[in-house]
Amino acid sequence: MHSILRSAFVALSLIAVVPAAQAHDYTAGDLKIDRPWSRATPGGAEVGAGYLKIENKGEEADRLTGGSTPIADALEIHSMTMEGDMMKMRKLDGLDIPAGGSVALKPGGNHIMFIGLKEPIEKGKPFTATLTFEKAGEVEVEFNVEGIGAKAPEGGHHDHGAMQDSEDGAMDGAMEEMDHHDHH
Repeated sequence: MHSILRSAFVALSLIAVVPAAQAHDYTAGDLKIDRPWSRATPGGAEVGAGYLKIENKGEEADRLTGGSTPIADALEIHSMTMEGDMMKMRKLDGLDIPAGGSVALKPGGNHIMFIGLKEPIEKGKPFTATLTFEKAGEVEVEFNVEGIGAKAPEGGHHDHGAMQDSEDGAMDGAMEEMDHHDHH
């Protein structure tokens, strides 16, 4: 009897997990958007950042041009690069998604900025955003929210190569410390 109940419980548990895992992937035309996530922000923060992976399964390049979200006044695409020993952030007009390729928006690299937050981004409280692409059009996605300083979504895969120089925590909080107002 216990083994039947245990089997039923395991089966129900797996069924409950499958829809949640699928909810992290979105499709817009030939584009697949994987695991949008953000970091929680401290109270009073005016900006937040979003991360995700975009895969282009089509034969034509596309371009992420921007979007909108109810949690902020603006949604922009930004890059971060090291110039000497300084991390520099710049607003981009768009981000190319090559045909048959993929682009990862992640901490320390290209990312989405939520400018003029209307409320703090809180861990465990997902929010929606609409991403706009030149060819694929608009797609609404849900950003899961991790803790302040998170380097990858919970249960996600961490790209150790991109962050190998941050073992000492030098990148932790870099987003929070930058003055984003200089980039408008």
